[in-house]
Amino acid sequence: MAKKSMIERDLKRRKLAKSLDAKRTRLKTIIKDQSKPAEERFAAALKLAEIPRNSSKTRIRNRCLVSGRPRGFYRKMKMSRLALRQLGSEGKIPGLVKSSW
Repeated sequence: MAKKSMIERDLKRRKLAKSLDAKRTRLKTIIKDQSKPAEERFAAALKLAEIPRNSSKTRIRNRCLVSGRPRGFYRKMKMSRLALRQLGSEGKIPGLVKSSW
């Protein structure tokens, strides 16, 4: 089980990234547009620097919904390999059959 603070920190980052995504993309398009004057692009770059770093999508870490484990993450199931194995053995995941011999 991951630390509760790490799970909460990641949830906070996800919420912040979702709320500021439109503003971030708008400023980035202004910065990349070479037809705009240099002053306007520079002002957009300064505004982009003022946005919190945690609002970036690259700072989000995929974590298991069951245990919060950051490694061995299956995107399709949104859980780690260990939680997937445990729930699969218990028969709680439809369509998943774990073989044992």
